Amino acid sequence: MSLPFQLPETFAQISRYKILYPTPSPIHPLPSISQARVSPHHPLISVYAKREDHSSPLACSGNKYRKLEYIVPDILSQAPIYHYHENNPSPPGPLNGPATTLVTEGAIQSNHTVQVAALARKLGLNALILLHRGTGGGLRAASDKEAFQRNGNVQINRLLGAEVRICEQGDPLARDATPVLDELKASGQNPYWIPGGASLHPLGGLGYARAAFEIAGQEKEMGLSGSGRFDYIFVACGSGSTVGGLVAGFKLLEKLGEKPRRIIGILNSPTQPLAYHEERVLRFAKKAGSLIGLHGGDIRVQDVKLDDRFVGSAYGVLDDQGKETLEVMAQTEGMILDPVYTSKVARGMMHWVKERDVAEPGSDDINVLFIHTGGQAALGAYLDNA
Repeated sequence: MSLPFQLPETFAQISRYKILYPTPSPIHPLPSISQARVSPHHPLISVYAKREDHSSPLACSGNKYRKLEYIVPDILSQAPIYHYHENNPSPPGPLNGPATTLVTEGAIQSNHTVQVAALARKLGLNALILLHRGTGGGLRAASDKEAFQRNGNVQINRLLGAEVRICEQGDPLARDATPVLDELKASGQNPYWIPGGASLHPLGGLGYARAAFEIAGQEKEMGLSGSGRFDYIFVACGSGSTVGGLVAGFKLLEKLGEKPRRIIGILNSPTQPLAYHEERVLRFAKKAGSLIGLHGGDIRVQDVKLDDRFVGSAYGVLDDQGKETLEVMAQTEGMILDPVYTSKVARGMMHWVKERDVAEPGSDDINVLFIHTGGQAALGAYLDNA
């Protein structure tokens, strides 16, 4: 399917390495989650899922592959620019030659690390993964901690041939992994650092800015009722650039004459206050916007809508509400969520739909899109409490 919108020239000229399938990730209806029209004053609320877990032929498909598409051209260039750790107080100049090793980090059951490791295999590069025991509460909540550190995404990282290093809580590498990069350079390698979630990479928001155009194209083909577009789009807000990229992309579409959509980021961690995440997402949206042709004032704080009511007790902890959401989606729609991100997003989205917070009495039919960002492989580490 070709997009009915041409990317504006500024956006279209940004280099992209294709990791996704040539056709958009599918969107399909979720009738059991939708809300029927109960009266003329209570409109039909139709819910759909965009399956980013079906977007790429590489292992454990999910949202990070979209981000990585815009990072790969720098990785493969003769002098990669953005290869250093974001907290390095003295950022070095470009690498002398293409990268030979991708280095990244995440929590023990990080989905991002698996997608970086799979990308490294695809590109013929090495991968070194730093997994932090102190990130989130998944490890602390696990009854079998050894199994949690062996199964799920950890197992897949190793199966992909990545070198996995486990970092203890408080390890300085969680703040700045520059010593690891220096170690690799000393051994003759050209390491390329990809921040956790790829969000702090200068190009990290571009993938989901482009996804906004993909969604707009799919809307046209679907013939949606009501406004003819997705009035609300729900997505996980973790590191933040998936939400920020969507905000930037849809804001650019507004400048091209499209009507607005409301992007709702469901937070999955209570570690930082809501204001922290709002500022972070706004910063990512503005950065992506500046690259694709938007101006500084085009994206405002009012464009960032986050909901922190469904974070649970800690990042990575599957609580009773999360288990219930996993079961409901599996047993009504045959769709498997992940225990860290999409279970919380789906729970939040279903709350908004059930309470009809997405519609005012007397409004037109409402279309809601839930973005499934993948991550199901982590379920293998949650077998004792799933």
